[in-house]
Amino acid sequence: MPLTRSAVPSPGFPASPERGRTPIGPVRLGPGAAAALTPAAVEVRGGFWDARREVNARISVPQGPGLLESAGNLHNLRVLGGTAEGEFRGAYPFVDSDVYKWLEAAAWQLAQWAPGEGGPQAERLADDIERIIAVVAAAQQPDGYLNTWFQLRGNGERFQDLRWGHELYCAGHLIQAAVAHHRATGRTELLDVARKFADHVDSVFGPPGSGKPIDGIDGHPEVETALVELYRETGERRYLDLAAYFVDRHGHGLLGGEAYCQDRVPLREATNVEGHAVRQLYLLAAAADLATETGEGELRAAAERLWHAMTTTKTHLTGGLGSHHDQEDFGDPYELPNERAYCETCAAIASIQWSWRMALLTGEARYSDLIERTLYNGFLAGVSLDGERWLYVNPLQVRDGHTDPGGDQSARRTRWFRCACCPPNVMRLLASLEHYLAGGDGNGLQIHQYVTGSYSADIDGTPVVVSAETDYPWHGTIALTVDETPRERPWTLSLRIPRWCREYRVRAGDTTYDQTDAPVDNGWLRLERTWAPGDQVVLELGLEPRLTTADPRVDAVRGCVAIERGPLVYCLEQVDHPGGGLDDIAIDTTRPLSVKHRPDLLGGVTTVVAAGRRRHLPDAGWWPYRATETADTPATDDPCELTAIPYYAWANRQDGSMRVWLPTS
Repeated sequence: MPLTRSAVPSPGFPASPERGRTPIGPVRLGPGAAAALTPAAVEVRGGFWDARREVNARISVPQGPGLLESAGNLHNLRVLGGTAEGEFRGAYPFVDSDVYKWLEAAAWQLAQWAPGEGGPQAERLADDIERIIAVVAAAQQPDGYLNTWFQLRGNGERFQDLRWGHELYCAGHLIQAAVAHHRATGRTELLDVARKFADHVDSVFGPPGSGKPIDGIDGHPEVETALVELYRETGERRYLDLAAYFVDRHGHGLLGGEAYCQDRVPLREATNVEGHAVRQLYLLAAAADLATETGEGELRAAAERLWHAMTTTKTHLTGGLGSHHDQEDFGDPYELPNERAYCETCAAIASIQWSWRMALLTGEARYSDLIERTLYNGFLAGVSLDGERWLYVNPLQVRDGHTDPGGDQSARRTRWFRCACCPPNVMRLLASLEHYLAGGDGNGLQIHQYVTGSYSADIDGTPVVVSAETDYPWHGTIALTVDETPRERPWTLSLRIPRWCREYRVRAGDTTYDQTDAPVDNGWLRLERTWAPGDQVVLELGLEPRLTTADPRVDAVRGCVAIERGPLVYCLEQVDHPGGGLDDIAIDTTRPLSVKHRPDLLGGVTTVVAAGRRRHLPDAGWWPYRATETADTPATDDPCELTAIPYYAWANRQDGSMRVWLPTS
C-alpha cells in the first residue's frame, strides 16, 4: 500500500505538520515551508528496485541485530543500562550510531506493511525494534545524555572532544531513528528518548551571550538535519533554531579551522565543497532543510552554488564522491582518480539525501538527474546482490595483481566493518527509497524516478494517482495510467527526461510526440490537460549504449572512454575476459556497441559488447620507461571482444581486476 498513513500522536503530543497527502518518509516539510514541491506517496511493486528492496527486507535488515550483537554495539548499551557487565567493545566512539541507523531502516521497513500485514517477517522485525528500543532507553541518563563511549571509557566527561567524539553525530542518528519510528508506528517510546537528548543538547549549546556553557559544533555534521526533522515532527521551533545555530557556527574556527570537519570557512561564504565528503554533504543537506523551512535566500544560494561546484569539478562518473583515502575528502577540482577513488558508500547516500532536498526546494530536474546516476551506480555498488556483503569504498578501477589492504578500505566485499557506518546506511535508504521518487506542487505530479508501481499526490485536496509499468533500466518504455483524478480540473503530469537521454518519444492518448514536438523544459516534459481515469501515457527513452569522455582537465582518464547505457555506468571485470588481465586492454571506438540481455548473469542484466584490442608490449627489461615507440619496437595487438557489465554488479563473482574507464586503441 502507498505510505500515506499519518502517525498517531500520543495524548498532548503535537500532530506531525502535513501538507496534503504527505507520505511516510525521511523528509516531511513544515506547514510554512518555502519549497517548490512536497514528496509524493509512491508504492514500488515490481521491477528493478522492488527486487533490490526485497533483498534488503528479507536479508540485509533482518541480519542487522545479529551483526550489532557480534560487533558489541548492543553490548555497550546493555552495560550502560545495567543488564550486562563488561567493558566497551568497538574501535570508535560512534558505534552507537550504527544501532540508530539500523533502527531507522527497520522502522521504514516496518512501514511497508499495514497493521496485520507482513506475517511472521513483520512480527519478528517489530519484536527486534521493540527489544532494541528498550535497550537504548535503559541506557539513557536521567538528564537525557546518551553515549556509550564517553560513559564507559571517558570517565563520564561530556562534549570535551567535539572534533572526534561524535556525540552530536550519534544524537542526530538517534533523532532520525525516532522520527522514523514515530512516523511508521505512531508510538513515542524512541521519540521520547530522542527529545530528551535533544532537550539536553539545547540546554548546553548556544552562541556567546546565550547563557549556555558551550559554544561549539560537532566535528561530524549530522545532528543539524536531524533537528530540522524533529522540528517538523513536533512543531517545536527551538529545534529548528538549534539546527540553524549549529549550521552557522561551522567555519568559525571552533574546531581549529580545519576543512576536514567543515570548520575552515562559513558555509554561506564557501565557493567549493571540501574536506571530509560525508561531513560536507550532511551539513549541506541541513542547509537545504533550513532554507526550505525559513525561506532564507542566502542559504539557498550557497547550497545551489556548492552543488554546482561539486557536480562540475568533483563528482565521479558513477556519482561517487571523495578522491582521497586520506581523510576521506574531496580533493582538488578535477582530481578524480580511478584506482584510488574513495567514493565512500555513505557519501553516495548523503549526496542523494542532499540532492532530494534541493529537488524539493527548487523543483529542478538536475538534482534528480544526479540522484538517478548515484542510485544506480555509486550507491548500489555498495551492497552485494545477495544483500550480505558490502563495500565501504567504491573505486573505478582495480588493477591486475591488486594487493588488497583488507579492512574498511578493501576493494573486496566484506561481511561487516570496524567502522560499520555504510551497511545500515544502505539499509535505511533502500527501506525508504519510495520517498525519493516523486513530488507534487498542488498543481500537478512530478515523476522523478521511474519504477513499476503507483504515484500519488493532491490537486486541491483531491487525490491524483498514476500507476506505472516498466522494465527500466533494462528497457526504456514507461507505461503510465491515470487511476484517480479530479473531475474537470486540469493538472500537469511532469516526466523527467534524463540528461543522458538523446532521443525520447511520448504517446498521450492517440497523439505521439518526439523531442521536436514536445520539447523539454529544464529537464521536464510537461503534459497539462484535464485527465480522466484510464487515460494513458507511454514514454519511451532511447537506451542506445554510448561512449562517454571526461573533461580534459581530469588527468586520470585523458585518452579514455567509459561505456554507459541509460542511467547505468558499465565496467569490465577480469572474470569475463580470460587470457589475461585488464590493464593491457583498449577499446576500439570505431566499432559499434551492441547489447545482450543476460537473464542468467548477475541476477539478470543487460551487458554491452564492444570491440577491443589486447596489447602485447615488448619486454622493457629492468626499466618500465622507454622512448616513444618506433618501428623497431612495435607493440602487437590482438582483437578481442569486451563484455561490460553494470558497475553496481561488480565484485559479486570472483576477485579480480575491474575498470570503468578504458583506453582507446
